[in-house]
This record gives sequence, structure tokens and C-alpha cells, in this order.
Amino acid sequence: MSIEKEGQVKADVTMKKERYRGGTYTRMKGLSVIRGFELDDADQIVAILELNNQYGFPEVDGPEAMRRVKACNAAVFLVFEMDGKVVGVIRGNYDGSRAMIHQLSVHPAYQRRGIGRAMVEEIVKKLEGMGAPTVSATITDRSFLFFQKVGFRKMDVFLVGNW
Repeated sequence: MSIEKEGQVKADVTMKKERYRGGTYTRMKGLSVIRGFELDDADQIVAILELNNQYGFPEVDGPEAMRRVKACNAAVFLVFEMDGKVVGVIRGNYDGSRAMIHQLSVHPAYQRRGIGRAMVEEIVKKLEGMGAPTVSATITDRSFLFFQKVGFRKMDVFLVGNW
């Protein structure tokens, strides 16, 4: 298991910092942790994405893509694990100039518990730690209010694709 370095997880839960293989992580409610993605997490992440109607492009979001993202030094790929089960995922990257959150998804049964906010705060901290002066996110109309609540603002740009 790969544990990311200490993160500031601010959610409406009890937090406790612990050591693990030379790093630290934040444990929430005794059995929850935000940690780095592992290949064994792929099936659980696909299930969460499918439940949230976010799995439209397996070549971009599927297990093989997850393996490529994990291998990319510019990427930050985190999961929220609760009671041994992955219930949330967030990923983004920093290219040396701009940082972008590309994906955030929380299992519907675990939404509105502070998990999404905690994951956004953690990835922002990690991207800023890599040198990113700002962090942007690719979002949908459905997720705009959430991102606005966690401190993002709408910009006059939009995403285009070649698929």
C-alpha cells in the first residue's frame, strides 16, 4: 500500500495523524484515509464512476488509463478509503505551469459527508506542494455548485475534445 505524505483533511469528522512506512497520513473516524491510488482500487473506482454516470470514456477513465496515470510523475491520484472500501476518487496533474483537477467522484451512498471537500483540499495541497501557483478543475454543470462551495470560481473558458 502506498500512502501519500501528510495531508490536511478538513471535514466534519474526527482526525488523527499516524505514521506509516516513513510517511504520515490522516485517519478519519478511525477507519478512513485519503491515500494514493493502487492498481487494486481500479474496479471499485469504475463502479463509483458508473454509479455517478461519469464512466463514458473507458479509454480515459478505465483501468488501463488508471495504470498510466499512476505511472505519471505529474499526476496526483488519490482515493478516499472507508472501512477498507474505496468510496471516493480524485485525480489531477501539474505540468509545471498549470494544475488541473480532472476527476472527482464520491460513491452516492457516501456523498454529503465532507468526503469530496476533504479530497479537493488534499489534492490542492499536494498540487501546490509541487509548485502549482493555482489549481483549476474540469467540471460539469451538475458539480459547479460543489466546486463553488469549496472555493473555486467560474472562468470564461471551456473544455473541448477530439473524440
